[in-house]
Amino acid sequence: MKYNLSEITDIIRNRRTITPDFYAARKVHREQLELILNNALWAPTHGMTQPWRFKVFMDDGLPLLQHFLPEMYKRTTPAEKFNQAKYDRMLIRLQKTTVAIAICMERDPSGKIAEIEEVEAVACAVQNMMLTCTAYGLGSFWSTPKFLSHPDTNAFFKLAQADKCLGILYIGYPEGEWPVSHRKPLEYVTEWITSAS
Repeated sequence: MKYNLSEITDIIRNRRTITPDFYAARKVHREQLELILNNALWAPTHGMTQPWRFKVFMDDGLPLLQHFLPEMYKRTTPAEKFNQAKYDRMLIRLQKTTVAIAICMERDPSGKIAEIEEVEAVACAVQNMMLTCTAYGLGSFWSTPKFLSHPDTNAFFKLAQADKCLGILYIGYPEGEWPVSHRKPLEYVTEWITSAS
């Protein structure tokens, strides 16, 4: 076997969504982020369009996001649907993380690749990032608030009209024990088609 399959399987099965509510103050370093992002670049991409774009907010850049995201939620949410607890939670998460990455998709100018395929490529890149985080012992959380589709979001992230921000990836060292999880057994989600009849 070319690679240690048991280690790869362990990383895949131990990946967890861990929100910044459970991050320690320990800082994620740029060298770690560079490897995380470099691994993202090796996701599958139809037509080699490589549509992923990353905006990394850390150090003195984080306050820009800390101000923008909660205020964008407040501004785009009708008064009767505004949830103060949600606003506060968003603010606290941004204050507890040492790095947040805007996950963006840049459309291929030729339009030869369907948008859904570009979105899928970016999602694969994020999975590579989250698996690399797991190997480092880092928690990650891909947040996808609805207001990210607003034109003002594109303006904030300096994206073209056809481009999209697909979420914010928070990364941090978790406090306490690594969480456990489970999945449905294979037989619940798989149909084996072995003949034409």
